Amino acid sequence: MFRGATKITLDDKGRMVMPTRYREQIAEHAQGKLVVTVDRDKCLLIYPQPEWELLETKLMSMANLHTQARLMQQMMVGFATDLELDGHGRMLLPPELRQFAGLERLAMLVGQGNRFELWNESRWSERLEEWLQSKEASELPSELATLSL
Repeated sequence: MFRGATKITLDDKGRMVMPTRYREQIAEHAQGKLVVTVDRDKCLLIYPQPEWELLETKLMSMANLHTQARLMQQMMVGFATDLELDGHGRMLLPPELRQFAGLERLAMLVGQGNRFELWNESRWSERLEEWLQSKEASELPSELATLSL
């Protein structure tokens, strides 16, 4: 399980260093292989390869006659890029993916269980502030009504 939010710095070549605390899990679970794709929230999703393969199978089994299903397939599978951590725990993010997410130098890596989200740092801060101030933040789905925190 990947959890926590970590500030990340991309170098001039567009490489990011995966935080040390996640490298062993990625090495064990995915032999250092990751798949990066886009999300409609204008961030990148980073999956260990086995997790991505499960999702990709589900995505491609959806009927592509449905407009939203086809668009999701086109975006997520179409932008999916295989990456591998190098010996220093770095991965090179392709320019197209960095451009899509507005990634420049500063970013936030946010653990989401079986995957990560990689956000432009200022976009992440704006999104977080919007959520904290929105009415929706206080309206929890029924599934969470019995959850005690």
